Amino acid sequence: MNVALDTNAYSDFMRGVVERVEIVRAVQAIVLPFIVLGELRAGFAAGDQESANAANLQRFLASPRVSVLLADEQTTHYYAQLHRQLRDHGRPIPTNDLWIAALAVQHDLVLCTSDRHFRQIPQLVTC
Repeated sequence: MNVALDTNAYSDFMRGVVERVEIVRAVQAIVLPFIVLGELRAGFAAGDQESANAANLQRFLASPRVSVLLADEQTTHYYAQLHRQLRDHGRPIPTNDLWIAALAVQHDLVLCTSDRHFRQIPQLVTC
């Protein structure tokens, strides 16, 4: 199984939340959508442990099982489809999360997250 980590899942893993640690250790590949990377770095910059958090992130990214996933032109089609689907059902989600969902659906990834609004997307598998 290949997983994408949402920002809260990465944070849970780094805090040692057992469920997240077990998932991260068990999977073959871990993907951080570029949006998650931006959210993490923004959070680090706003906190008082920016250097330590950035160093931990760099070590995490250095793992051969971890990669950063960028959006491409095809991602915009997934984004548009999900946006319309959620809007038509009166259930929009935050823009950053919509991009994360589009990338996960596009690349057939399981998204590890604590955000329940991702469950509104039937074609997205979450953990």
